[in-house]
Amino acid sequence: MTKSQLVGVAMTALIAVSVSACNKPEPAKPAVDTAKIAETVKADVAQLIAEFNAHDAAKAASHNAEGAVMMFHGQANTIASANKPPPPADPSVTVTVANESVDVPASGDMAVYHSTYVANFTDPQTKKPGTDNGNYLAGYKLQADGSWKQTWSIVSNAAPAPAAAAAAPPAK
Repeated sequence: MTKSQLVGVAMTALIAVSVSACNKPEPAKPAVDTAKIAETVKADVAQLIAEFNAHDAAKAASHNAEGAVMMFHGQANTIASANKPPPPADPSVTVTVANESVDVPASGDMAVYHSTYVANFTDPQTKKPGTDNGNYLAGYKLQADGSWKQTWSIVSNAAPAPAAAAAAPPAK
């Protein structure tokens, strides 16, 4: 091997080492604790329901991200503002949720909450107590401050269960 060939091999090796040093693999990101996120979201909904049932509109509105889209029983979508709570609701209304589930992707930057609900209220026309059953679906996103806020929500009442089909008379 000549001196110039030796220098060429040495330079190639030096360049290869330099390039590989620049391409260091990024350190692995820590695994996201999706169960912890799900529990955080469930706790937020529990607090939201408590504040709603206490008729504290300002505190209830604080669970929404600025500009959250809210869809309620087929009405036009509304844009929520954490700084402008909705008008006061029926002072007798209370809500309970059940059958909760939270889906969190491995990225850990969002969560989808689902539950059923029962709302008890006073019917504005009849002034008698009424009950509404339905589904509650909400999308949560991780905020810059580390909190979780709703960025959209859907409240949809469930249709009444269909009447049971009349039993066919026994064959003769």
